[in-house]
Amino acid sequence: MKRAGVGISIFLLIIFIACPDQNGTNHQNNSITILYTNDEHGWLEGDGNYDGAAGMFGLWETREDYDGSDNYLILSGGDMWTGPAISTWYKGKSMIEVMNAMGYDAAAIGNHEFDFTVDTLMENLERLDFPLLAANIREKSSGKIPAFAKPYMVKDIDGINVGIIGLASQSTPISTFPAHVVDYEFTSYSEAVEIFADSARDKGADVLIIIGHITSNEMQALSATASSEGILLIGGGHSHEKVLQESNGVLLIESGAYMQNYIRVDIKYDRENHTAEILSYKIEANQNSTPDQSILEIISKWKNRVQTTLSQVIGYCSETISKSSVEMANLVTDSWFYTFPDADVSVTNSGGIRQDIPAGDISLETIVGLLPFENSIVKLELSGNELKDCIRYYIIGGMTSVGGYYLSDGTPIYDDSVYCVLTTDYLYSVTNNNFSLYDPIPEETSVNYRQPLIDWLISINTSPADPLNNYLDYTPRKNLSLIHI
Repeated sequence: MKRAGVGISIFLLIIFIACPDQNGTNHQNNSITILYTNDEHGWLEGDGNYDGAAGMFGLWETREDYDGSDNYLILSGGDMWTGPAISTWYKGKSMIEVMNAMGYDAAAIGNHEFDFTVDTLMENLERLDFPLLAANIREKSSGKIPAFAKPYMVKDIDGINVGIIGLASQSTPISTFPAHVVDYEFTSYSEAVEIFADSARDKGADVLIIIGHITSNEMQALSATASSEGILLIGGGHSHEKVLQESNGVLLIESGAYMQNYIRVDIKYDRENHTAEILSYKIEANQNSTPDQSILEIISKWKNRVQTTLSQVIGYCSETISKSSVEMANLVTDSWFYTFPDADVSVTNSGGIRQDIPAGDISLETIVGLLPFENSIVKLELSGNELKDCIRYYIIGGMTSVGGYYLSDGTPIYDDSVYCVLTTDYLYSVTNNNFSLYDPIPEETSVNYRQPLIDWLISINTSPADPLNNYLDYTPRKNLSLIHI
C-alpha cells in the first residue's frame, strides 16, 4: 500500500508540472538558481590553491548540475579583468572570452572596468555576450545613463521574469583613474533602486534582485530600501569579502574575489500567488574540481599568447614575496630610485600592488601581474610639512616615519625644506589627498610605475645562487595600520 501511495503522488505531481498555463507555456519548474561571483580580476588560470575558471565551471557542471538550462542565472558583481598579465595585457579580452563561454547572463560595472578608458570599455562591450548593468551612473552633461551601461534587465527564466538592477560603486572616481570617469557622476544607490525597481516591474518583472559593485556595509545600508521594494537579494563586490547573511529580510551575498569561491542561491516562485522566496544559499570554494576541458582550451590559447610576449626571465626568487608584505612595499617603492636617483622620497598606494611574486623564475609576465595598471610616475616638489601630510595613508620609499621622520640616510626631514617626491599620476589626480594642491605643476616622466622594477631586476641579475630575497628590506617604514588600499 505504501508503494502504491507514493506512485499516486508522483503521478499527480507529474500531471501538475506538465500542465501548460493558460498561455500554452509548459513550465518545468518554479525555481531559479543563481550562481554568483564578483571581483574575478582576470584570475582565469587560478593560483595553485584555487582552480580558476575551468575548475569553477567544472564544479558548476558536476556539483551544481548546471547544464545551460533556462532556470540558471550566472551573475557577476563586477571588476572582471584587471589582474594577472594573461588578462591585463590584453585589456580583458581573455577574461571576456572565458566568461562568455561560462554563460554569464549579466555583470555589474566595477570601478576597474574603467581602467583601460571608456573607449576600451565600449570595445569590450562589443565582445561581451551579456550586458553591463549600473542604474546609478549618469552623464554629467545630459543626466542620462551612458551607452555602456544598462540600468537593469528583465530575463525570462522558464516563464518567470527576473528583474536585475545593477549598481556601480560611488567610490569609482577615486578607485579608478579619475580622468577616465570625469564625465560621469555616480549617484545614490537607494534613489536608483527606487526608480528602476518600478521600471523593471513595469516591464513585467516577477522577481527583483540587485547586483552591485558595493561593499557589505553599503549592502546593509541599502537593505531597508531593497526590502521596501520587494527585492529578495543584493549581490555585492569591491571589498573582496565573503558575505552570506540576511538584513531586513534581504539576502546579502559576496563571494570574495579572484574566482576562489562562488555562491549558489535557490529561489522559489509561486506562480499562482505571484510571490517569491529564497529557499537556500551556500558559498563553495573553487577547489578539488574536475576542470572543464572547453574552458581549459580557451585559457591555454591565451596563456600561449602571453608567454610569447612576456616570457623573458628577469630574475629569480627563492621564497614567495607576499603582495601585502613590508618587503614587497619596500621593493616597489625603492625600485623607483634606480630610474630617478635624484629623488628623495617615493610614495604609492598598496592597492597598486596586486599579486605575490612566487618562488622561482621572475618573468615580465610576473611583474605585469604584480603592477598591472597603466600608471606613470610624476615628480613633485614638496616641503617637509607637505610631505608628512601626503604620505599619511600610503607606502613610502627613501624615508621612514617610525620614531620620527627621517630620510633613508638618517637625515631628519625638516618642515621647511623642499624634497623631490615621486608618486603616480593616479594618486596625484585623486581628490582624497593634497598632492595637486601642494604642487599644481608636476613633472610628467611618462615612465610606467612598473618599469623601474623591471630595469632594476635586470641590473642585479638574480639567480638561484643569489636570489632576489637577498636584496629585500624587511624593516617597516610606517605604522602599517594606516596604509590605504
